[in-house]
Amino acid sequence: MSEHFEANLVDPIKLTKSLCEIESTTYYEGAVGDFLADYLAGQGWEVEKTPVPQPNDSATAGPRWNVYAGIAGKNPDLVFSTHMDTVPPYIPFREDDEFVHGRGVSDAKGIIAAQVAAAQQLRDAGLNVAMLFVSGEERDSAGAKVANQMSKGSHYLINGEPTDNKLALASKGALRVSLKTTGKMAHSAYPELGESAVHKMIMLLDKLLKMDWPVDEYAGDTTLNVGQIHGGYAPNVIADHAEAQVLIRLVTDSAPVREKILEAAKGIAEVNFTLDLAFVRLRAVEGMPTMIAKFATDIPQLTNWGQPLLLGPGSIHVAHTPYEKLAKKELLESVEIYVQLAKRLLS
Repeated sequence: MSEHFEANLVDPIKLTKSLCEIESTTYYEGAVGDFLADYLAGQGWEVEKTPVPQPNDSATAGPRWNVYAGIAGKNPDLVFSTHMDTVPPYIPFREDDEFVHGRGVSDAKGIIAAQVAAAQQLRDAGLNVAMLFVSGEERDSAGAKVANQMSKGSHYLINGEPTDNKLALASKGALRVSLKTTGKMAHSAYPELGESAVHKMIMLLDKLLKMDWPVDEYAGDTTLNVGQIHGGYAPNVIADHAEAQVLIRLVTDSAPVREKILEAAKGIAEVNFTLDLAFVRLRAVEGMPTMIAKFATDIPQLTNWGQPLLLGPGSIHVAHTPYEKLAKKELLESVEIYVQLAKRLLS
């Protein structure tokens, strides 16, 4: 398929391969950012690399960046954006006649490649577009938060996530909750001498899992996932500590959900809300197929970059799995979809 691209155009399949061969799980985006900055400069874009701070416990991961590429001397009318980081573990790139496979092909390095190819065509057609590729989306939107302080005055932001090349009408928010319980250590043969932090945590999580959460007519249910539980020392020791990490997908403002969690945890657990991404309603464009994104994106943290739209090739159902893949045909089609959408918005 890729041989059909002319020499002066970006081949999104080859670019996806190059990006996916660079491991860039969250906090380790430095190398892929360097590659992308050099690649875009070589394509004639004016490139800016902006440092994104590391959390204290990831100081050994090295520097990482946001990469912005625009037309020299111009503020853009429309910006394409997505993220450079991936979830672990790294899965090597491979391809067959129909698909590309590996970590990031759909979430979101194939999207980067499609956006670069589309932006190149639009720039060559005389339209004022740019690109913004950020670090940290898979954890805390750290790169988007930095980028939002450095906006370029664009009217539109086309954010890329795997939506099967359909325009998202809404994107669920995300509320990440850290729960900690404490107790008193004792020999398990004498439970009356101790107080189990693990038992407290189990009772709290059971309460949260049985609660009724908000429902939206179009976006569906609020969902709750207990992703991690840690605690105790051994089966024969009463645990004096336990911790759980919970992620809630929001279809409303987070305030009523926070209140219910705090009420349920009162006197039982310490509660910290470590991420709060808003539920977002998005616009439709006549004639374009639509979907509801049940996942969160960087859009709530990029409010200064123009009216947002959400669109990209690939299925979210294989993202974050060992089976991540993207059809080459869908990747190539997404370039034309991005081009036509941008032209409609800017006409």
